Amino acid sequence: MSATVLLLIIAVILVMAGGYLVSIYNSLVQVRNNVDKAWKNIDVLLEQRHDELPKLVDSCSAYMQHERETLQELVRLRNGYRTARSQEEKVAAENLLNRQMQGLAAVWEQYPDLKSVQSFLQVQGRISGLESSIADRREFFNDSVNIYNIQIERFPHVIFARLLGYLRKEYLEVAGEKKADVKLQFRR
Repeated sequence: MSATVLLLIIAVILVMAGGYLVSIYNSLVQVRNNVDKAWKNIDVLLEQRHDELPKLVDSCSAYMQHERETLQELVRLRNGYRTARSQEEKVAAENLLNRQMQGLAAVWEQYPDLKSVQSFLQVQGRISGLESSIADRREFFNDSVNIYNIQIERFPHVIFARLLGYLRKEYLEVAGEKKADVKLQFRR
């Protein structure tokens, strides 16, 4: 074998290896950007819901004087979301807020007169619509996070992911009450 053929074979191997490394890098960038895009889509709806929460708290306050602690915690968590700097901090704050909203829904059940107040019904309706949209976007976000997490843990991607500082992302949780089985009760 001549030196020229050997150099040509080595050059082809290096070009192929370089192309493979570029494709790994590009796939990591793609999955990271998909997670970011999915987060931006859900973040818009979460901001809208957070804008509605003070209105809901105001409409509930007169009825729920002794539930003030619940309402204050809701406002604190809402503010925690707004001051969060990173996507990870926002996901964690939102997961806490979802759990608190579950508790607030239980409190609403204790005040049947509250359900007849027009301002409460309007705000609750807007939040309910936003919750439905958030559920759709949460599914897309969590799918994107799942693909991202799988991609950064696959070999040989894991090597480059660690070198580039790619870390696992957290899922946006569903409130516990939404995971529970629905119990149907029929009246006679």
